[in-house]
Amino acid sequence: MASTPLSIGEASAHVKWFCAYDVAGQPRGLENVLCLDFEWLVGLALLCLMVGCLAEGTSLGTALMNALDRVTTRIRTDTELLVRATVGFFFVSLWNLGNVILTPELTTDVAWIPWLQLGLAGCLIWRRTMPLTGLGIVFLFAFATAQYGVFHLADYPIFLGVAVYLILRGLDVAPFGIRPLDIVRWTAAVTLMWASVEKWAYPQWTDPLIAAKPSMTMGATPALFMQAAGVVEFTLAFALVWTPLVRRTSALILAGVFVSAVFEFGKIDAIGHSGIIVVLLGIAADDMRVKVRVRDTVLAPAWYAASLAGFLLLYYLGHAAIYGGLSELPVI
Repeated sequence: MASTPLSIGEASAHVKWFCAYDVAGQPRGLENVLCLDFEWLVGLALLCLMVGCLAEGTSLGTALMNALDRVTTRIRTDTELLVRATVGFFFVSLWNLGNVILTPELTTDVAWIPWLQLGLAGCLIWRRTMPLTGLGIVFLFAFATAQYGVFHLADYPIFLGVAVYLILRGLDVAPFGIRPLDIVRWTAAVTLMWASVEKWAYPQWTDPLIAAKPSMTMGATPALFMQAAGVVEFTLAFALVWTPLVRRTSALILAGVFVSAVFEFGKIDAIGHSGIIVVLLGIAADDMRVKVRVRDTVLAPAWYAASLAGFLLLYYLGHAAIYGGLSELPVI
């Protein structure tokens, strides 16, 4: 096995923040992505997922959940405060950078954008003004989409999830009984699954990082390493929408991966990933339990496969429709 969850920390730095990229460029063909190595990696990932599912509801699973509850008590109690503080830090940092919209690669010459982002940080001081920050995030997301296109901003639905979280928590509502934390959890999963496909579609974007840090591949070829990093990330992201023990464990692993990347890539990575790290900690601390049914375990491989196929097709078909025309549809 060429990679473990913690070994993809360096690959999980958002490559667009540190390397040249071309979103409109032709992605790697699906016939090259869906190779034998990829299938073996997916099979191993499914095995790990099934182990987690089988532990759910057993005495071991219950003991693990109880332990998680104990060690995350403070995070659970203060999840909203942590989100507000972290998002506030994020926007103050963007104001200090001065020329970006939400993420480091979305640069702008519009002078009032940094000041708007500073104002959004200020709105997080009071709970009743949190919805203004949420609405501001939606506006900035739409503004960036108009500048950079829908496909580029498809990397960042987590921002919309955080925006909805802030709005709903500020208004103290849960529409249709859906918890704000669940909404941001789903958008975090979508964000990371989409990012996984990008690792397979454009592995060459990471070549400069691998050239600068060859030890990150642990002896594997760059191609295999990027395949493994994508599979691990996709599996952990899928786990975020599954049963409580599986998603809490996945959130802890992902948070560790993102934190470890900060030590390699520094301030920009810390700023850019601060929001998703605090969201992952909130998910890991979430003590809501549901009765786990046998079908939750039995259907896990089917839902995983459907999600994998769905994201691959959505990415490639979306790219072909936007940049290449339908005549450029991928060949398997």
